[in-house]
Amino acid sequence: MQTAALVRSRIRKGLWTSHTSGLADEHVQGNLVILPKAQADDFLLYCQRNPKPCPVLAVSNPGDRSLPTLGADIDIATDVPRYRVWRDGELVNEPTDITALWRDDLVSFVIGCSFSFEQALMEAGLTLRHVEQGRNVAMFRTNIPTQPAGPFSGPLVVTMRPLRASAVIRAVQITSRFPNVHGAPVHIGDPSLIGIADLARPDYGDAVDVMPDELPVFWACGVTPQAAIQQARPAFCITHAPGAMLITDLLNHQLASF
Repeated sequence: MQTAALVRSRIRKGLWTSHTSGLADEHVQGNLVILPKAQADDFLLYCQRNPKPCPVLAVSNPGDRSLPTLGADIDIATDVPRYRVWRDGELVNEPTDITALWRDDLVSFVIGCSFSFEQALMEAGLTLRHVEQGRNVAMFRTNIPTQPAGPFSGPLVVTMRPLRASAVIRAVQITSRFPNVHGAPVHIGDPSLIGIADLARPDYGDAVDVMPDELPVFWACGVTPQAAIQQARPAFCITHAPGAMLITDLLNHQLASF
């Protein structure tokens, strides 16, 4: 079993630059948004108004690259496998290290990730196809609006995991215990009802097959802020690449509500 510190060390050295699903699977993973202090208050309010897709696990002090509540040795500029750099709402680069871009006014937000409840699903005997196939989870923009705050607004983004009907109720029960990493599903079944035209063409991540005896199950996703960033068009912002998460020292069971 790989420890979170070992995985972060490999990421820091550039030895792992891909998605983190299935890595250090006992540990909480987090989505990342880094904004200048001038936009940080509005973004925090956006998260507070949209706790389902944007459950905040930690917020840094301006200019501080550490996140001591998530891990003693975390350096947010090096410990994510792949970042996204945004300028005026446009994606301009996907580096594996943002040390050269760091500024004294940057505030880091770490937001809960559904990878953190996957361990509990698998321990209950539920098969997750993207993990089984070594793929990133499929993510889709929906027609469900989020609650705006300042310049931040946009559609809810969801992850999709196909499950047999007999497993869906169990999945709802299990993930409901983890509100800090998106909690229970937001939709089950017909994807067109939430504005998804084709499950074979995710907006982010990798497509997986949905078998005839399975239902697509959709959870709120921490990539939602990236859709909001595209709407808000801040002059400068850094996020993680979808699926390439920060792996923390927190254990998944520590986030369970009961």
